[in-house]
Amino acid sequence: MDENTLDALAFDVFSRQCPSRGTLEHVTGRWGGLALGALYESGFRFNELRRRVDGVSEKMLSQTLHALERDGLVHREAQPTNPPRVDYELTPLGREVAERLLSLIQLVEDRMPEVLRAREHYDETHPAS
Repeated sequence: MDENTLDALAFDVFSRQCPSRGTLEHVTGRWGGLALGALYESGFRFNELRRRVDGVSEKMLSQTLHALERDGLVHREAQPTNPPRVDYELTPLGREVAERLLSLIQLVEDRMPEVLRAREHYDETHPAS
């Protein structure tokens, strides 16, 4: 498909066949969102990023970074050194997506006292069976 054809397409994430669903999943999934947020701070080598995104396995981080790279959000640069060195950073599109995602993250973090009170109320009024 040429660029003009792509620009003319109408995308609808609510349609099951829309390719934007996959990208939205990559961005909002647990590891994708955290990787984008971390990379917004600065570029990282793979193991640095794995330490920053506490709890992610090597396999999941690798899969996540590949998906984000394929979507054009992350740039991967392999250095021909021994041992190999691989650096990751956000593309301009990735920075834009991460900025919006970080706004959502900040909102959630700021409102956590409210969320925790709501959970407590829910648990009190809906006893486990």
